[in-house]
Amino acid sequence: MTQGSVFKHLLLFALPLLAGNVFQQLYNTVDTWVVGNYVSNEAFSAVGTVAPIINTLIGAFTGLASGAGVVISQHYGAKRYDAVEDAVHTAVALTVVLTILFTALGVGMTPTMLRFMKTPEEVFGQSRAYLTIYFSGMAGLMFYNMGAGILRAVGDSKRPFYYLVTAAIINTVLDLLFVIVFHMGVEGVAYATIIAQAISATLTFATLIRTDSCVKLFPRRIRFHKRMLVQIVRVGIPAALQMAVTAFSNVFVQSYINQFGKNCMGGWTAYTKIDQLIFLPMQSLALAATTFVGQNLGQKLPQRARKGTRTALAMAAGVTVVISAVVVVVAPALVWFFNHDPEVISFGTLFLRHLTPFYVLCCVNQVYAGSLRGAGDSRAPMIIMLCSFVLFRQCYLYIVSHFISNTILPLAMGYPAGWLVCSLSTLLYYHYFHVRSMEKAVVE
Repeated sequence: MTQGSVFKHLLLFALPLLAGNVFQQLYNTVDTWVVGNYVSNEAFSAVGTVAPIINTLIGAFTGLASGAGVVISQHYGAKRYDAVEDAVHTAVALTVVLTILFTALGVGMTPTMLRFMKTPEEVFGQSRAYLTIYFSGMAGLMFYNMGAGILRAVGDSKRPFYYLVTAAIINTVLDLLFVIVFHMGVEGVAYATIIAQAISATLTFATLIRTDSCVKLFPRRIRFHKRMLVQIVRVGIPAALQMAVTAFSNVFVQSYINQFGKNCMGGWTAYTKIDQLIFLPMQSLALAATTFVGQNLGQKLPQRARKGTRTALAMAAGVTVVISAVVVVVAPALVWFFNHDPEVISFGTLFLRHLTPFYVLCCVNQVYAGSLRGAGDSRAPMIIMLCSFVLFRQCYLYIVSHFISNTILPLAMGYPAGWLVCSLSTLLYYHYFHVRSMEKAVVE
């Protein structure tokens, strides 16, 4: 990525990454579609509304994994291949430890988190069953994400995509088999998901073990290298805190939504599934910008790194505007795809048509934050996003619900309000401090 067309590098890197993210998103999306069409409305709400709990732990790990990716990409760009090897084995050792810790936390905190979200009794049991199985088998997801992050850090985003497609197809087949043939309900879709994730992890690590490149994994060498661990943690901890706390803040939002009953929960579930797909292009380009900036700063090319950021932003904004326009027009049909209940469709359409036009704001904070992380500055994006998505949003929800209007649409508008605050803050920080951040990364 240190020479040639910037646009072409970003596009070729982001496309398989985008396709991979789409298929990874299909895990929970297919789960909700299957239970929404073949089980019940209660099961649909039960599976769809637990995403904030899942994303709290997964977000924490993904942030740490991004730290490993930044460290590997910078050393790879600088052609320090011995350091790359140490970073890879340290990252895998970290994954082993965190998998044990997060599995225990996930299973243990499930009942408390569901009560904290004010989950109605009619869906509580099914939500608990789904989460318990999901967290018990989350090792596959964690090992895949770290392994895929290692491969992407050196420019290989194709093979992680192929493995994800394979796993997504298996997940879909097993969902239908367990639910329609064996009548296993929410437990069936949970088992299908963890089996598929285990397969994707196995394929990814088989590639790392068999490759002849500098990211080759030697199982006997898996251990912590102190210098690499410090570098990974320095970049990864802020990103982990930001992603985990932001996801946890959505637990508060979900608690407000849950007060309006199962049909509103169902509409919100359908909205969030579509929301996650809208976000994917900008998130993929943001990840591409992280790797692009990391490799170019490793070669001491700060101007090219900044050009990559601008190009990624333009690409993300263009794609997001087009997708958002389509979603607004066909919103009822999109919600109907997940659930045929008229009230669920009404709520889902309401959310999509009022929130989707604001998604272009997120391109700014996503791409600039990705660029800053590629430069090794993950603390500023963390602080900005925490203040915007957690502090500001919770203040907004409290004020609106207690003093303005405790109705669903004003509460839902807390999302675009947070996006606006975050994008303006990120934009100001980037343009006033990014030169110093990148120059510091070059010196280091």
